[in-house]
Amino acid sequence: MHRIPLFLTLTAFVIGCDRSRPTATEAPPDGPVVQDAAFWDKMADQYETNAHPFTMLYAKAMLSRLHVGPGVRFLDVATGTGAAALPAAETGAEVVAIDFSERMVQHVRDHKVPNIDARRMDGQALELPDASFDVAVSVFGVSHFPDWNKGLREMARVTKSGGTAAVVTWRDPEGTNIYDIIDKVARELFPDRINPPPAPAGMVALSDPERLSAAMVAAGFEKPTVETLKEKYRFRVEQLFLADHWSGRLDAAQQKAVIDEVRRRFGHDGDNLFVEPEALLAIAKRR
Repeated sequence: MHRIPLFLTLTAFVIGCDRSRPTATEAPPDGPVVQDAAFWDKMADQYETNAHPFTMLYAKAMLSRLHVGPGVRFLDVATGTGAAALPAAETGAEVVAIDFSERMVQHVRDHKVPNIDARRMDGQALELPDASFDVAVSVFGVSHFPDWNKGLREMARVTKSGGTAAVVTWRDPEGTNIYDIIDKVARELFPDRINPPPAPAGMVALSDPERLSAAMVAAGFEKPTVETLKEKYRFRVEQLFLADHWSGRLDAAQQKAVIDEVRRRFGHDGDNLFVEPEALLAIAKRR
């Protein structure tokens, strides 16, 4: 069974998200925590520090394969802290960046980039006109949606005929960023302490190249291409364990055991761990 990455689960545990009264954009009480807007609001600062840098690597790899520049209307769906929106704006494109987390959106606004319009919005019900964008993208976003097919259809609806959509998802349905690598090792070493809930269906479905391609076609796009992206990134592993979300589940000795095992399995140079996670990039044209 595919699991939600421990980083997300433990963060929710510590911040104590109130999910008793979900809004239309939040998960129901028994839904995955990654579909809860309150969860992302409360972890936004930490996300920008720890997740934004490697997410931007994949966003820039995606952008290098797209026609983005002055005169291009560009939509970033589930923007997070702007890993795709910010470099897209640097090209001169007119960017609209949306996310259902107000705190995430505020991080994008705080950059005060004049050609980025950052708005709180549900990616499954975009409050945007039909055929209003030349390019629409989602980097590790739409796969988290409760109805990820609807999210793709909404991307298609707002993309001009002949325009382009790009979607980036993890190749491993449990995710393959540094948090997920540590999560897997922690679960193996301490299964009685670490037991994340199942991952969202979209993360599982869209981790398969054929299903990702078929989903793009079903949404209203044509001739999708799917390729694997690999980006190398360097982390100081110990810094990840300084975050509060670990303290509730693993004590100092257990954290050290996880770090030692991660170091044994992956390349490192003293304090730094090198990871090269695989993602899928699907690019397609709007019919």
